[in-house]
Amino acid sequence: MARTLLMAVATILGLTLSAHAADYAPLNCAKAKSAAEKTICSDYALGQSEARMATLFELTTSLVAMGQRGEIQDDQRGFIKERDACGANADCIRNVYGARIKQLEAIMAGIASHGPF
Repeated sequence: MARTLLMAVATILGLTLSAHAADYAPLNCAKAKSAAEKTICSDYALGQSEARMATLFELTTSLVAMGQRGEIQDDQRGFIKERDACGANADCIRNVYGARIKQLEAIMAGIASHGPF
C-alpha cells in the first residue's frame, strides 16, 4: 500500500513538477545573499531542513486543487519572510523550518487520507 502511494506520488510529481518550478526555488548557496540564507548554507542540518521543506512544498502544490495551491504558495511567501527575519539566528531559522515542515506534512497527511492510490 505504501509503495503504491509512493509510486503514485512520484508519477504525479514527475508530470507536474515542471509546471510548478517557478513557485519556489530551493536555496542556491552560491547565490546566497541574506544573513538567513548564508546561515542555512553554512549549517548542514538547516540545509537538510531546506531540502525537506522544498520537497514537501513541491509535492503538496502538485497534488492539490488550484485554490489550495494558491493558499500554500501564499503561506510559502510568508514562510520566506519569517525565515529571513531571523537573520543569522540559527535557532530561529530552525524553528521556522520546523513549523513550515509540520504544516506541509499535515497537508500531505490530508491528501493520503483521501486515498485509495
